[in-house]
Amino acid sequence: MEKYVEAVNLVYHYGDIHAVNDISFSVRKGEILGFLGPNGAGKSTTIQMLTGQLKPKSGSAKILGMDVHKTPREVKHRFGVCFEQPNLYEQLTAKENLVFFARLFRLSGFSPEKLLDKVGLGDRMNEKVSKYSKGMKQRLMLARALINTPDVLFLDEPASGLDPVSAQALRNIIFEEKQRGSAILLTTHDMVDADKLSDRVAFINGGKIAALDTPYNLKLQFGQKMLLVEAADQNGSKKTLQLPIDLPSSGEKLREIFENKTVLTVHSKEASLEDIFIRITGRGLAG
Repeated sequence: MEKYVEAVNLVYHYGDIHAVNDISFSVRKGEILGFLGPNGAGKSTTIQMLTGQLKPKSGSAKILGMDVHKTPREVKHRFGVCFEQPNLYEQLTAKENLVFFARLFRLSGFSPEKLLDKVGLGDRMNEKVSKYSKGMKQRLMLARALINTPDVLFLDEPASGLDPVSAQALRNIIFEEKQRGSAILLTTHDMVDADKLSDRVAFINGGKIAALDTPYNLKLQFGQKMLLVEAADQNGSKKTLQLPIDLPSSGEKLREIFENKTVLTVHSKEASLEDIFIRITGRGLAG
C-alpha cells in the first residue's frame, strides 16, 4: 500500500540533547499509526519535522513522496493538523474561523456549516470561540484540520477534554477519514483510544523507536498469557489465582480448582499497550 508519510533516518538535536535519534517509519494510505511515548520522548519534535516546522539535522521527512522541506508549498496543502493546545481566533465565531482558514487554502465553494455539523457544532457556529468549552474548541480544531480534505492528518491528543459521547463521535470522524483514504498519525496518552483506533503503534523513547507493530502482535509478543480465576473456598474467602495458559500443568490445576472451590469468574489476562511500553522502556507513558 502506498506510503503517504515517510520519516527516513530523522535526526534532530537541541545542542547536546538528541531529541530524535535516527528514526524511520511510515504511514500508509488509509492507515492510522499511533505514535506513543512519554513526555520528552521525541514525539513533538518528530511531528514538527514532518509538518515542516523544524528542519531535520539529517534524514528526510516526506509527505506523498515529496520532501517537506524542499517543496513546502505543495506539501502543506495536502495535510491537516489538529494540535492539543487550541490556537484559534477566539474573538471570531466558529464559522468565521473556518471561513478565514479556508481562504488561506484558496478554497472555492467551501461550506463551513457542513463541517461544523460533522463535529457537532452546527448549532453553536455563530458564537464567539471565547465562549466555547475546551472540548468544543478541540472539536473546532478538528474541523479546521479537515478544511482542505487532507490526504494526511496529524492528530495530537484529539480527544483531550472531551466527554465520552463527544470522544466517541470524534473517533467516528477519524474512522471516516481513514475510510476515505487519509493517512493518520495519532499521538495520545489515552491507551484505550490508541488501541481502538490504531492499525499499528510506534513506541518512541529517548528519541528512538522502541517497538513498532500492530497492537495485536505487540500483545502476543510482550503480553502475559495468563488465565485469572477468581474462586471462593468453603469459608467464603475469595482469592484470584493466575495460571499460565501455555503450561501443560495448568489444565490439571484448573480442573482441581473447579472441583474444590466455587469459581466466581474466569478470564484471560491480556497486556495493555501501557503495560507493554513500561516493559520495553521501564517508563510510564505520561511521565
